[in-house]
Amino acid sequence: MHKIEAVIQPSKLDAVKDALVEIGVEGMTILEARGHGRQKGHTEFYRGREYSVDLLPKVKIETVVADDMVERAIQAIATAARTGKIGDGKIFVSRISEAIRIRNDERGEIAL
Repeated sequence: MHKIEAVIQPSKLDAVKDALVEIGVEGMTILEARGHGRQKGHTEFYRGREYSVDLLPKVKIETVVADDMVERAIQAIATAARTGKIGDGKIFVSRISEAIRIRNDERGEIAL
């Protein structure tokens, strides 16, 4: 099993969520986040004054998938989230040694 964490633009959330559901990913956690990568934020004007916005709104999607689904899930996220511009986001993949369903103590991939 692998955990996939994707930090994406908020406007791409529905497209990414739909792409994951379409390939059979059944569960995911969605978090609102703020941060920046290489773009380091930007400046805006409000009531005639300029100020720096260095923590931009992002969305973090977390899901754990079976080993045979990892590449399909990564491809689905990347394709749905890509605009080709800076700030599209990142995908992080890590190995999960165990998953346990609390309700009935199922373990492993069946708990997903």
